[in-house]
Amino acid sequence: MSVLPAAGGTGANLARYSLILALIVVLLTFSIVTPTFLTVANLQSILVNNFTLLAIVSIAMTFAVAAGGIDLSVGTAVDFASFAFVSLVLAGQPVVLAGLAGLAAGALVGLFNALLISAVGVTPFLATLGTLFIGRSIQQLLTDGGNPVYLPPSGVPAAFRFLGHGTIGNVPVSLAVAGLVIAAAALVLAWTRFGRVVFSIGIQPSLVRYSGIGLRLPVAVTFVLAGLIAAVAGLLLTATITVYIPSSGNAFLLNAIGATFIGTTLSPLGRPNVPGTVLGVLLLSIVANGLLLTGLNFYWQQVGTGTLIFAVLALSFINRKTVGA
Repeated sequence: MSVLPAAGGTGANLARYSLILALIVVLLTFSIVTPTFLTVANLQSILVNNFTLLAIVSIAMTFAVAAGGIDLSVGTAVDFASFAFVSLVLAGQPVVLAGLAGLAAGALVGLFNALLISAVGVTPFLATLGTLFIGRSIQQLLTDGGNPVYLPPSGVPAAFRFLGHGTIGNVPVSLAVAGLVIAAAALVLAWTRFGRVVFSIGIQPSLVRYSGIGLRLPVAVTFVLAGLIAAVAGLLLTATITVYIPSSGNAFLLNAIGATFIGTTLSPLGRPNVPGTVLGVLLLSIVANGLLLTGLNFYWQQVGTGTLIFAVLALSFINRKTVGA
């Protein structure tokens, strides 16, 4: 009789739920260390100021990673959407038209990646890295060396203000939009044929190819979707701060990668998934807020965040290796 632990044993459960364990530990720690952490105002701040935009960008990253790649240009899509949005609003165009132009700008970033990856055959890492550098240079050229583009307070349309600071019931518009993006992404990846193909490409592309399904089109659509989703964050960011700041979208890049890979610990197969990504974003948002409340400066906050990412992933990988041995 075998004495090896079953795949669903304690080790496997610990590997799978290391993210939830980390969330509990972090919540308890900051609740003790910082008395203001569990106040309603601070919890709302975490969701609106830390969670919302990062969650949307991380969902975009989740699509790319699910297809076996990565998208280093999600920040560029955020920036291009922001620039198009602000430029058309400044030109007196309707907010709806400006928003659609912003979404189109983000999708064009994804389309450029898709052409490089699916048509030319460049690897996703190199293709999106190139797009990142090109996008940064284009933004410098469009803004005379990186000057912000401000909207005058008197010239901000009501619809623009509503998108950035309005509420639906008691729910901020930005948080409601993030919820819709998360729900739609979860539906697409978990319940559609396209989602199953994307996951299959990420796990075993040769098997997908042998089954008669072409790889190029699903991969191309995935990166266009990633750009489009990231563009939503660009619109919300611009409507919130009423200014376009060149390359500001890149501030989300590393945390989006971290949240996506932290989220893989929630999957038995170690695959990207929307619930895991959302919990990963929530964990990073709580840590950023809690460390700020403790008075640590920005650099120590980055050290704390990086250490936490390493700890969660290491715990998961070590336990998976132990269980699989």
